[in-house]
Amino acid sequence: MSNSVEVAPLLATREDRLPSKSPRWQAVALLLLVAWLYASILAHLFLQWVGPHSDPNFAHGIFVPLFALFVLWQDRKKLEAIPSSPSWAGLPLVVLSLLMLVLGVMGAELFFSRVSLLILLAGLIILFQGWTFFRAVLFPWAFLILMIPIPNLLLQQVTFPLQLLAARLSTALLDLVNVPVLREGNVIRLAAMPEGLDVAEACSGIRSLLTLVTLAIIYGYLMETRIWVRLTLVCLAVPIAVAANGFRIFGTGLLVQYWDPDKAEGFFHTFSGWLIFVVALIMLFSAHRVISLIWKSGPEAKSV
Repeated sequence: MSNSVEVAPLLATREDRLPSKSPRWQAVALLLLVAWLYASILAHLFLQWVGPHSDPNFAHGIFVPLFALFVLWQDRKKLEAIPSSPSWAGLPLVVLSLLMLVLGVMGAELFFSRVSLLILLAGLIILFQGWTFFRAVLFPWAFLILMIPIPNLLLQQVTFPLQLLAARLSTALLDLVNVPVLREGNVIRLAAMPEGLDVAEACSGIRSLLTLVTLAIIYGYLMETRIWVRLTLVCLAVPIAVAANGFRIFGTGLLVQYWDPDKAEGFFHTFSGWLIFVVALIMLFSAHRVISLIWKSGPEAKSV
């Protein structure tokens, strides 16, 4: 009787698992099949990053898979030491991802079909390697979401509030230095530019915000072992990016008022964007330095 009780959970565990070893050619064939399924989707995504009609808001996307591969390569010895424990629990994720792929292609929904690739990868990892292996690669897998452009409908819901916030911040700064200014929505009217300085979608700061958050994650992973500090740096990247964009528009307003209204466009506009982004990076690095000085890392600091 006791033997049957001991055998029952063992059989249940075995039924929930796949054979732990599979021929190498099957893995290669599976990768080729996935590459064939997503060839056009990945090609379009690559062109959206760096193509002639690329989206500047997501130009940072090309560095995301490269960094994920770097993390996997860096942890290769730890990953090789994890025993393979395939689980059928990954199969529903595979089926779900294929359904999302079909719906995304039929409905011409790029975001849906692109996200399905991440779900497919998660399902295949669990199906053939198990939950322990998936937990070990959870960070680089989750980081890949940043390579996928946000849908325009959702992006517009974010950019317009950012436009208004940037306009309010820059108007307050201009008023602080006694520059006559009037704000109407996202339009800033100056005496030297009565038609108004339009804080357009491109000036909302969403581009620098997404890029700075991505760089904060990469920087935190490379330069910090404490998880709470990494999360703090990512959170700080948001107000730093918003404040930096507000100062950029403030500087543009000063150029318009005291130099030449034409300086609101062209070289000075582009150069100020790059300059302020560098300042934002310095602010992020400085914040990390201050945190490190106040809360010094020790042997008890946890690492991922």
